[in-house]
Order: sequence, then C-alpha cells, then structure tokens
Amino acid sequence: MQKQQQRTLLLRLAALPLLFLLLASQGAHADAVAAADAAADVAAAESNLNDKVKVFTVATEPTDGYARYVRSARIYDVQVTTLGLGEQWKGGDMQNPGGGFKINLLRKAIEPLKDEQDTIVLFTDSYDVIITATIEEIVELFKKSKAKLLFSAEKYCWPDSSLTDAYPEVEGNASRFLNSGAFIGYAPQVFALLKEDIKDTDDDQLYYTKVFLDEARRAKLGMKLDTQSRLFQNLHGAKNDVKLKVDIETNQGTLQNVNFLTTPAIVHGNGLSKIELNAYGNYLAKTFNGFCTICQEYLLELDEKDLPVISLSVIVPMAVPFFDQFLEGIEKINYPKQNLHLLIYSSVELHDADIKSFVNKHGEKYASAKYTLSTDKLDERQGRQLALEQAKLRKSDYIFFIDGDAHIDDGEVLRELLKLNKQFVAPLFAKYHELWSNFWGALSEGGFYARSHDYVDIVKRDLIGMFNVPHVTSIYLVKSSAFDVLSFQHSEYDPDMAMCASLRNAGIFMFISNQRYFGHLVNADSFDTKVTRPDFYTLFSNRYDWTEKYIHPNYSAQLNATVIEQPCPDVYWMAIVTDAFCDDLVAIMEAHGTWSDGSNNDNRLEGGYEAVPTRDIHMKQVGLEVLYLKFLELFVRPLQERVFTGYYHNPPRALMNFMVRYRPDEQPSLRPHHDASTYTINIAMNQKGIDYEGGGCRFLRYNCSVTETKKGWMLMHPGRLTHYHEGLLVTKGTRYIMISFIDP
Repeated sequence: MQKQQQRTLLLRLAALPLLFLLLASQGAHADAVAAADAAADVAAAESNLNDKVKVFTVATEPTDGYARYVRSARIYDVQVTTLGLGEQWKGGDMQNPGGGFKINLLRKAIEPLKDEQDTIVLFTDSYDVIITATIEEIVELFKKSKAKLLFSAEKYCWPDSSLTDAYPEVEGNASRFLNSGAFIGYAPQVFALLKEDIKDTDDDQLYYTKVFLDEARRAKLGMKLDTQSRLFQNLHGAKNDVKLKVDIETNQGTLQNVNFLTTPAIVHGNGLSKIELNAYGNYLAKTFNGFCTICQEYLLELDEKDLPVISLSVIVPMAVPFFDQFLEGIEKINYPKQNLHLLIYSSVELHDADIKSFVNKHGEKYASAKYTLSTDKLDERQGRQLALEQAKLRKSDYIFFIDGDAHIDDGEVLRELLKLNKQFVAPLFAKYHELWSNFWGALSEGGFYARSHDYVDIVKRDLIGMFNVPHVTSIYLVKSSAFDVLSFQHSEYDPDMAMCASLRNAGIFMFISNQRYFGHLVNADSFDTKVTRPDFYTLFSNRYDWTEKYIHPNYSAQLNATVIEQPCPDVYWMAIVTDAFCDDLVAIMEAHGTWSDGSNNDNRLEGGYEAVPTRDIHMKQVGLEVLYLKFLELFVRPLQERVFTGYYHNPPRALMNFMVRYRPDEQPSLRPHHDASTYTINIAMNQKGIDYEGGGCRFLRYNCSVTETKKGWMLMHPGRLTHYHEGLLVTKGTRYIMISFIDP
C-alpha cells in the first residue's frame, strides 16, 4: 500500500509542470493543481488496473505470429507474461496438437493468485491472436458480461462434434461452442477451472468443454461463453460475420462483428482461418497511421564490414523475352559480389548461351558461380531444391530467389529487403501497367488465386506499405531460419505454390513490400521462341521492355528540342531506334530470305506492278505489319508532329513498310523517283564504313545529299512533289534501310 501511495505522489508531481504551463497564464493555479490531482488519480487507477489484471500466453518459439501478437499487446500497453518460451512443445504434433501443456503451464503460473478475489486473469493463444484494445477496454467488456469466467465462442463444436447437442441453444447468428484460444476470469475461478490433472498431450479445448457442459460446475464457476463476440472474435466459420473497416485517411482498421455490431478486442484466427487473420492483421493494431508504421519497426541496420552472405539463385524455368536485359538487372544489384554465391538454373535451351556467357564474363567477381542448363535435364522443382541445398552448404544467411520474368530496375533491391528484417520478404513486381503481379492477396478454397479487397490498391501503389500475403512468386528473400521448412514438393501444387504452402504451414509470414519501385515482370504469355529474334515480336505484350531495348535513348529529348537537324531542306534527321532494333530486324529479314528480284513484276502489290522496284521484304511477309504500324503511331508520329507542324493524322496509315537491301552485285542504287506518301521515313539499319561503303540519298531539287548516315537514325521528308530523290551507289558490302510510305 505504501508503494502505491508513493507512486501516486510521483505521478501527481510529474503531471504538474505541463498543466501549470497551460493554465497559469489564466490565473488558474488552483485549477491546475486540481487537474493534476485528477490526472494522477487516473494514472494511478490505470497502474492499479495493470497490477490487478494478469495476462498470460503460451509460446515455445518466437514465431512471426508471436511477434505480431507481442507487437499488438505493446501497441495497446497490455503487459503479457509468456509461458513456455524456449521450452520443447509437449502438446503433441500437427496431427494431434493436444494443448494440455498450456493448461499445466497456466495452472502453475497463477497458483500464487488463486486467493486474490479482485485479480483478473486473461489468457490468450499467441501465434494466431491479435489484441486490438487496451486492458481497460478489455476489463470493461468482461465486467459487462456479468460472468466470473468468460470464454470465447466459435461456430464449430470441436474436437468432439458428438457433444453438439449438449450445448445450450443460442440466438440466430451467435457462436454456440466454446473455444479455448482466449478466456478471462477472476483468479480464483480460473484456478478452480484448472485444478484437474491433464496430460500435456490431451486436448485443452475438450477439457474446458467438459467443464462448461457440466451445469453444476458451470454455475459454480460463473462460466459463460461470449456468444455475441463482444470481447472475443473467433474467425473460423465466421467469414460472413465480420467486416474489416479501414479509415480512408489513416488506413487504420477495425474488425466489426456485423451480426451484433460489436468491435471485439481480441481476434483469434482459429482453425482454418489463419489466412483471413493475416489479411485482417495488415490493418489491425495500428499498423497504419496515415503511413505504414510497421515498415519503420525492427529494421536491420546493415554493417558494411559484416554484411550477410547471400545465395543469389536465378531460376529460369521457361522462355522469357528480354533475357539479355534481365541479366543486366542481375549484374546491377548493389551488393558486394564476394558476399554473393551465384547459382543459375535454366531448363530453356534458348537462354543457355546467354547464361554461359554471363557466368564466364562475371563469375569471377562472385564468391562462387555455378549454372545448370537445359542439357542437365533438371525440372523446376529439382532446380529450386538444388539452389536451396547450395545455400545450406554455403552456410548462407539468406537466399535471394529471382525468376527470369522478374526484371530488376533498381539495384538497391537486395539491401532494402534486408533492412526490413523479415524471415521472408518480397518487393512488389507487376507487369507494366497491368494488375498481374508476383503475389496473391487471398486464396480460394482449393488454395489457388483469389483477389483480396486491397489487391488493386497495393499493385497500383495507392496504398503503400508491407503486407502479409498467402502467396508470392518470382522474386523473394528468405532468411536461413526458414530454410529447413522450405519445400518445393507437393502432389498437386506447382513449385511456387508448394513453397508458399510449406511456409504457411510452418507459420512463416510472407511479406510483400511496395514502399519503393524496384522492378517489374515481363509478360511471357504467347512468347514465340520459334521465330527469329522473338523479343522483337513482343511490342504489344511488353511495351516497356520493348521500348527500353529498341528505342534510341535520345528519342524523348528530341520531342522537346528547339532545333532538329536538317541535312537538306525539310529533310529531318533524328535518332529513332537502337542497334538492337536494327540487328534484330535485319536478322529476321535475312532468316526469312524472300527478297524480291528487283523487277517491276511484284505480286505482293495490288495490280502486281512496281514502278520503282527494289530488292526488299515487306513487313507483312514476316508477320510484323501490325506491330510496325504501332511503332509508327507510338514513336514516329510524335516526331512528325514536332517537325511538320500542323499536320496531324492518328494513327498514321502506311501500306508500304519494307526493308531494302543494296549490294553491288544485286541492286547497288535506285533511280530518281517520288514516293507515294505524304511523308516518308528512311531508317539506316547498319553502319557505313564498317558494313558497306558508298550509299546515301540525294534530293535532286535541292542538289543535296545525305551520305554519312547513322545506324538507327531516321530521315523524314515529304514524299510527293518537292522531294524527288534517288538512292546513291553502294560500292562495297551490304546496305540495309527500312522504308515506310506514310499516309499515301
């Protein structure tokens, strides 16, 4: 009692200075003292309440679920005593989890309290429980129940369904059956409840059920069930009973029981509702407060002198477009290569040569570098398992899986994931301007994809944070503490689904973070590896990567440039495409090989006659006509509008899009002519002085020639009337140009 009086006095003294500052200027010194006394009395009452309420949980291992539980208790200033931490679980196994161990631990812990009539004992599970209220609110809800001992209630009679009819009837949508995951009561009643012997491996819920169904004992203990979920909410079987409400300003969430309009203080993901709890838990216990609060908690500070050792595991189980750019992303990862063990697995012959070249070029920089190719005949499960076994062998601190469809655009990705300090964490990667991403927000009953309420907001980054999700693929970082439970084996699931199921079953949370943009997924759907240079064909499915690879890096600057180069009057010279564009398109044409004979007879044209023939192949012939028209719309038209002001035609029309080949022994030049176009573009596809000599274009009206053409640069000029022109003689090698007659 003396200690309590001293504490009250100290609280009063601590409260005085601030209140004096607020009130003294108004001459309210006496009021300030009274207010300080009142504040101290409240603080003393709260402190006294904490002394009179003992909260217990059981956890033998500090799992992700336990960390979440402890955090929620801390947020609401609930002081919890954890029983069994560090001990061997004695409650059975996954098939028969038991729970008598929890009863025996709790009985021993509260025995000193058994005669304290005013002491309240709250017990909850921890791995699948979230606290969402203060101890004062919890106690108030308990006292309103008029019970001496209040248990949470659920929808199912478990573990012995034969006892269903023995339970009292309840109203409508109320929960009828006892659940052992959370209960609260006065210490003498709780101790009396626990007095019977029970084996560690016996079932705790069955133990409590039998007590409750004994009417005499139930009455003696003042034992009730929270059937309307006023204090406790069990989620299994209650999906339609609850609704998550998220504040649009702060993104803080509350879980409401819609049947009874209650806001339960303790939420329990019992039974098969763990995934639902994880989804709700992304918003409960103040994980957001206008920003992501958990994103700033328990971060890892990287010591540059002692960085973790990482197994960098690149998995290529299918052919993917833009694999050269993918490998560039791997190389740009900003992390000491001597701390990275590189393993590349591929089952795709198309990519074998690129992988060997990459390892031969960069492998010496890594702590180790290995690869397995399509010739090794390993399937995807074996490839991923090999990567995991290598990580264990190397005693790596983490394994960083990156699939071939995940393009890294920001080399800081690995460091930033490490800082988040999770057993499993992934960056958000999505297909460019699409909703397809590397995570699922929910699962169907069969364990496959289902869309969560927040999926679109997360993918579009309208909601920024870190989210516990049931499925992740393509790119993720796993800590060594999870290596032993990680498995890619499953009779029904693919390797990714199998891995996620193994982590969920082990209680390891999979976090997805969209706090920063690190990269994107390429679209491998309908990627045709049978064509020559298949990347070139993917403009519609992978516009971003296609643009990165094939459009000249100076293209955008020209749209705002004050001066565009004119080597001849109204002949504009602009950078348009990269060397890769030129090389790939030339390779496509040469592989097709159907060059015209250069005569006037041309059955590709309506009427079958060409007035000014060339040796050429039309884009239609190689299946690229539609793609090339899109290229004209997206990239040529904006430059045309920039230089020929006032002319607007969208989309541009072009009936003639073709590559011309000039050789001294075939067709070395082209006679003077007008083009059947409003304007023409002429793109140089190879390099003068290296691939050929001579060549160029002469505009006769102006007696002006362009001879020093640049690979990937485009000449744009009017087609009719003013720009009569000819193709100059190629004296050596082979010259390729790409021509379009636009808006004929």
